Amino acid sequence: MASAVRLIRSPLLSDVAQYAYAATADAGARLIFLAGACPLEDDGSTAAVGDYAGQAARCIETLTLALEAAGAGIGDVISTRVLVASSQRDDLGAAWAVVRDAFGEHDVPSTLLGVTVLGYEDQLVEIEAVAAVVD
Repeated sequence: MASAVRLIRSPLLSDVAQYAYAATADAGARLIFLAGACPLEDDGSTAAVGDYAGQAARCIETLTLALEAAGAGIGDVISTRVLVASSQRDDLGAAWAVVRDAFGEHDVPSTLLGVTVLGYEDQLVEIEAVAAVVD
């Protein structure tokens, strides 16, 4: 099945960014709005305490499972927002590297934000996403 998502790049914008600058969904696509994927274990405890990359990896696992439950996959994501509880660029970069690698060639428009605190005890990373599919 063809993807409903079209990534948009512009030669007028810097190619330094590691993602497309915009994306569209085909007319008639079903949009899927995902809650922020958190780095929680099955028992509700926080995974990879103190490890930005480890928590980002668990968030990707959670995101992937939520997408599957909605009838979608990572290639159907149209945008992401990656929240990192830190003011240090290296910490944001560690989380971003995991996200970027997980999406591979499907480099959706993304925003990476440093925030002061996230909702769960010891939580350092959360990933929000929107996806689009054609049923």
